[in-house]
Amino acid sequence: MDITERLSFFPSLYNVVEHPKVGMWMLYLTILLLSILVYKLGFAKRLPILKSLVIYLFLAFGCTVLTFLGIFLPVAEGLCVAALILIIYKIRLHQSKKQEAEEAK
Repeated sequence: MDITERLSFFPSLYNVVEHPKVGMWMLYLTILLLSILVYKLGFAKRLPILKSLVIYLFLAFGCTVLTFLGIFLPVAEGLCVAALILIIYKIRLHQSKKQEAEEAK
């Protein structure tokens, strides 16, 4: 059985089997950036700088675990879907608030 058939999209895109060091770093950065985006779009509140730093450190640590799981499981793909859903939600929320402001005038 060929292991490349079991890889999810991003690990196969980054060629994790042939270039494991570079591929894993690229997968980690992809998962980290998508996690930060999802956090900012869905859950982030205005916090003091030190609390934000602690949150991002734990987020970076958690992404190391997700990177190893993301080789065979669709972790990055799920984060892409979550980011798209939250982007659509934010756009619709902004349009709704804008429309309410126009109706209030």
